[in-house]
Amino acid sequence: MTVQGKAYEGQFHDEQAIWLQWGPYEAAALPKVGANLIAFRDKSKGYTLLREPSPEEMDGFRERPIVHGIPVLFPPNRYEDGTFAWNGRTYAFPVNEASTGNHLHGFFHDAAWSVDEYGVTGTESYAQFSIAIDESHPIFEYLPHRFALRLRYSLSDNGLLQHVMVINNGEEAMPCMIAFHTTINAPFAPGSTSEDYRFTMTTGKRWEMSERMLPTGKHQPLLEEEVAMQTTGVSPFWQPMDNHYTSETQGGRNKMELTDTREGVTLVYDVGTAYKQWMIWNNKATPGFFCPEPQLNLVNAPNVDLPSEEIGLVSLEPGGIWESTSRLYLR
Repeated sequence: MTVQGKAYEGQFHDEQAIWLQWGPYEAAALPKVGANLIAFRDKSKGYTLLREPSPEEMDGFRERPIVHGIPVLFPPNRYEDGTFAWNGRTYAFPVNEASTGNHLHGFFHDAAWSVDEYGVTGTESYAQFSIAIDESHPIFEYLPHRFALRLRYSLSDNGLLQHVMVINNGEEAMPCMIAFHTTINAPFAPGSTSEDYRFTMTTGKRWEMSERMLPTGKHQPLLEEEVAMQTTGVSPFWQPMDNHYTSETQGGRNKMELTDTREGVTLVYDVGTAYKQWMIWNNKATPGFFCPEPQLNLVNAPNVDLPSEEIGLVSLEPGGIWESTSRLYLR
């Protein structure tokens, strides 16, 4: 332990949590609920940057841990009829979204993860979580591969760093499909309102979606506000958004920037350039929070007849590792 940083096991309301502290920053992750990074705060300014469940909301959160914190989606978003063929194998997932007849959001956001380690160094406080899948794990029924996911979160003077790894421990290739349902508060500052906020994202083309919220493989013309989203900025609640876009890096970076115009501060969510897609959801334009979601692959990617590189469909070879980092910080 140092005066500058702490890492310790505690509680987040009634749930086991690993807490990190560094300077003005504070964060908490919930290993038994998908290793969800449920809190990221700047205590010196009173900023609550991620949407957190209240004590009264914890039971509902555990039933549906998607719209708080940073849930892990693997595989992310929707898959037509819960099934797809890939590399000579057919994968069958439960249809858990009755309105579309699709599978939604994968299996890891509500699974129990292991706490590998946590601690403090001279430059950061950190915690690492993992989950290993083999024949003994219930997820193996749907993703019959021996593999592991590893998440490391750390706090430093440079904000919150996420390092994610997918490790193929098996003897055959596996599809690597991952995203994060990152839930950002707007407003995040006390005294501000949602009207004080504007955001930009490194989005490119907008995907056309079917009535079942599956991509048709075509793109749609961008609205004026969507162009502003790429450039000068727009309100996170300018219209109901359940929108899917390609990512288009700017200056070698792939990021969302949310500015509180009253405070004169910007929250930067800088994600890896491997994420070829962005999903944006804002709860039917309800002020309070929105979700800029970096996705490695397009929704329903294995069922979309487009080049793998274009839709981010990654084949992870035996013994292979896919990894990326993302950072949340204030500017």
